[in-house]
Amino acid sequence: MRISFHALSTFTAVLCLALAIAWGVRSDLLLRLWGVEYTDASGLVARRNAMLFLAIGIMFYRLRHTAPSPTRSALVSGFIVGCLGLAALGIGEWLNGHAGPGILLAVGTELVLGLGFIQARKPTVG
Repeated sequence: MRISFHALSTFTAVLCLALAIAWGVRSDLLLRLWGVEYTDASGLVARRNAMLFLAIGIMFYRLRHTAPSPTRSALVSGFIVGCLGLAALGIGEWLNGHAGPGILLAVGTELVLGLGFIQARKPTVG
């Protein structure tokens, strides 16, 4: 099943907004889900990451109607690398015992988004 760029961008924007709110307001719960202790330092990093999620969400919301272009391709390529890199890091942290199995939810989401944008940027055949 082929997912349109518009639908995937809209979904990504909504997901990033939800993550920005969650990480900004209740980072302690998300860290607990991952099996990571909440400290002042981890809370600081989590809240800063919330702003990154907000920025990414706004970019994809604004990008959702954009026709294929070098600019759109550059943004999507960076996002793909980020998602697949985060998935690899998450698996590594889980295997090394630095995070609990809850991080696999994030890893799965990152894999789905990364692979989804890979298929969405390929030209339609036929």
